[in-house]
Amino acid sequence: MAYPSQLGFQDAASPIMEELMHFHDHALMIVILISTLVFYIIMSTLTTKLTNTHATDAQMIEIVWTVLPAVILILIALPSLRILYLMDEINSPYLTIKALGHQWYWSYEYSDYKDLSFDSYMIQTQELEKGFFRLLDVGNRMVVPMESPIRMLITSEDVLHSWAIPALGVKTDAIPGRLNQTSFTTTHPGLFYGQCSEICGSNHSFMPVTVESCPIDHFENWVTQTLTS
Repeated sequence: MAYPSQLGFQDAASPIMEELMHFHDHALMIVILISTLVFYIIMSTLTTKLTNTHATDAQMIEIVWTVLPAVILILIALPSLRILYLMDEINSPYLTIKALGHQWYWSYEYSDYKDLSFDSYMIQTQELEKGFFRLLDVGNRMVVPMESPIRMLITSEDVLHSWAIPALGVKTDAIPGRLNQTSFTTTHPGLFYGQCSEICGSNHSFMPVTVESCPIDHFENWVTQTLTS
């Protein structure tokens, strides 16, 4: 999760988020190089009194400053398109979970299990136990098995919401009357926090998302305990 004064991304907990972080670094390096070159040219123009009489009619310069931006755009576009297709790719998901947004809480339905559904409300500040996080922890976490592809079906029953987990690289709008789909795979066990990322009313800040990733045998034990309780 995020920490105070953090400047970068949260640690990646899924392959997609790792790809997004690599692409961010790739694009940022290109921006830094372009900015450095432009700054150097501006400073050179302002500080030197020398002029070149051939600069007004130089076809080679025009070719370079036309072709070079096109090459840079290609270097940015190709990795971006690759990640977009990877994010849309869903092959044989181990589990399908439906998330329904409400004002102001989330409901989860595990489609592969009969009668496995629950509501997830934020824990009030006065009820927090030691070690829990204010505005982030919930009464019922969404539990998923680690290293297993999870398909999320996301919708809303009232207004626009957005189901987002930064560490997993997931952010999908919940729209009334429409079923949006996304997927993720957690690479290690842990708790991953997010929040509704679409302004949805007065309590928009109080409907967090908490995903708990655990080994498959622990997940099956949790399913059994939840169904029998």
